Amino acid sequence: MDFKPLIALLVIVNPVGVVPFFIHFTQSFTREQRRRTIVVSSFTAFVVIALSALFGMKIIEFFGISLPSFQVGGGTLLLISSLQMLNAQPAEGRKEDVSEGDHKVDAGASIAVVPLAIPLLTGPATISTMVIYSKQTQQWWQLGVLVGYGVVVGLVTFVVFSASGRIAKVLGQTGINIMTRLMGLILAALAVELLSDGLLKLFPVLGSHVGN
Repeated sequence: MDFKPLIALLVIVNPVGVVPFFIHFTQSFTREQRRRTIVVSSFTAFVVIALSALFGMKIIEFFGISLPSFQVGGGTLLLISSLQMLNAQPAEGRKEDVSEGDHKVDAGASIAVVPLAIPLLTGPATISTMVIYSKQTQQWWQLGVLVGYGVVVGLVTFVVFSASGRIAKVLGQTGINIMTRLMGLILAALAVELLSDGLLKLFPVLGSHVGN
């Protein structure tokens, strides 16, 4: 069984890195509101991953995009996300998303789906990763495993957000930043692997030069 997709997902989603944003957005929430936010954001992250695994490939086939081209594009996107993480920023988030979350909190609107689940937890990099790995599946049960990895990510997110207060106390902002940077380094390696594989498929001549 290939655990590389699960590792990639956990690194990209990186719920520990989103803990400071979760605490910031929910600081004025009641216990019940915070618990509902945790459940909805975790479930939404799972849904995004599952739908990407099940239908992502059909969408890129509809637009006539080849997998190697998508791998190069997805690998580039992952590399950009890894650079964000190396700067201690969420892989999928932007400053505008945080500002949007602040406005929603002020208005009393739910921030569980946007921006917590999308894009701070899951976004283009997550979707690209699932599409690429879903294409590599040969059997239906392998696709089921990918969806199962989505369940794992959702559960990990639920546990991390539920323990966000304790995590923040133990790690502090510095500890969270260090962990985010380490995960960014892992993601950079995975991105280079996807990029090189896609480039070799697009330009087989590159492989012959490497062999020589």
